[in-house]
Amino acid sequence: MFDTAPNPDKLPNGPGVGYKPQHYSEIMQDPGAVSWLEVHAENYMGAGGRPLAQLRHLAERFPMSVHGVGLSIGGEDALDPDHLARLKHLVSWLKPTVFSEHLAWSTHDGAFLNDLLPLPYTNDTLTRVCDHIDQLQNTIARQMMLENPSSYLAFEESTWSEPDFLREIANRTGCGLLLDVNNVFVSATNLDYDPRSYIADYPLDKVGEIHLGGHDEDKDEHGHTLLIDSHGKPVVDPVWALLDHTLSLSGPRPILIEWDNDVPEWPILNNEALRASAALEQVAQ
Repeated sequence: MFDTAPNPDKLPNGPGVGYKPQHYSEIMQDPGAVSWLEVHAENYMGAGGRPLAQLRHLAERFPMSVHGVGLSIGGEDALDPDHLARLKHLVSWLKPTVFSEHLAWSTHDGAFLNDLLPLPYTNDTLTRVCDHIDQLQNTIARQMMLENPSSYLAFEESTWSEPDFLREIANRTGCGLLLDVNNVFVSATNLDYDPRSYIADYPLDKVGEIHLGGHDEDKDEHGHTLLIDSHGKPVVDPVWALLDHTLSLSGPRPILIEWDNDVPEWPILNNEALRASAALEQVAQ
């Protein structure tokens, strides 16, 4: 069974990046500002081959964070037992410092939808998500972290605010939280609320990792600004400012730079990590 005590292993309070194979040689030769790495679980659930060999070498040198994108924690269906078994195997041999997943759903009636879809924040949803997290944590025998989503709509039936919903999940299951600051900015812009008020309400004491990423800007059918969490651009200045505000309240935390689409050359990604390092140094002073 899962021990609800927090995992004593923690990522360093420094910058990490989402690992991409094209950066393997440069990371091994000179990681620059990067002190830890994150990989998507679903990319490493196979057997053997160069990807797993490289991952083993990286794990000997860097603390690792495994981030799931396909478990469908919020889905109405039961968690896929085959997916859980593959995830358990990956976590067992890699022994990452942390594992995280999204507050979202991506499966229905046995079909997998290649997206992270939103949930209404109701008591029924709360029970279902907590049951799935309990099952996951018992399967992998460790604490997980749950990430706040980027939102493009709000459900009229919701009876919980998002920060309170996440706080209650953490209280009931013993899971930690992963705070994606870019997601907060995207959601606040799309749904017209103050991102700093969201951060003020968020259970920062339960945060074990912070994410930053780029987003695209579009317009909805009414001509209003619509931000899309694309992970394909540099982090914008307002998100860096929101990070500074968050760190002033939370203190130092591990910070991940996500860049999954139109992946740049290593020096560009390392520059983003350097900027995250500078933000952490300001808090430490």
